[in-house]
Amino acid sequence: MQETEKFYTVRGYELLEKNKKHLTSAMEDYLEMIYRHSLPEGYIRINNLAELLNVHASSTTKMVQRLSKLDLVAYKRYGVVVLTKQGEEIGEFLLKRHEILESFFKHLGIESVLQEVELMEHSITTNTLKNINLLNVFLENNPSFLENFKTFQKNY
Repeated sequence: MQETEKFYTVRGYELLEKNKKHLTSAMEDYLEMIYRHSLPEGYIRINNLAELLNVHASSTTKMVQRLSKLDLVAYKRYGVVVLTKQGEEIGEFLLKRHEILESFFKHLGIESVLQEVELMEHSITTNTLKNINLLNVFLENNPSFLENFKTFQKNY
């Protein structure tokens, strides 16, 4: 078996991704939401974040404290959550990743887009994401191709 054909567990593949800090899926969800909703004012409050993620404020506080230990957010008890420079860069990537997958699933005509994005976004590689983005751009610039696909999809 060639080196590129070796099988790894999901965790093994994650460990091969050396270009990013290992964040749990939950950490990524929090960072993405903090980034998304702190853009207008530069911060978000714990209660707002908990509400957006449909979790308890106490759980949100614990996660924000974990992100703070990784220097991804600045947080003071009973204060606001502010992304650090590194947290902002990761948050921006996470939101872009979400948007790329959302666009892709919409092109495919998937009904439960948000669910599919949430299930997939934490395990996709940056190379695959780059190619999905390229396909999205191709489909947007070639609407007839997308229409042909939709016709084929209906008749299949």
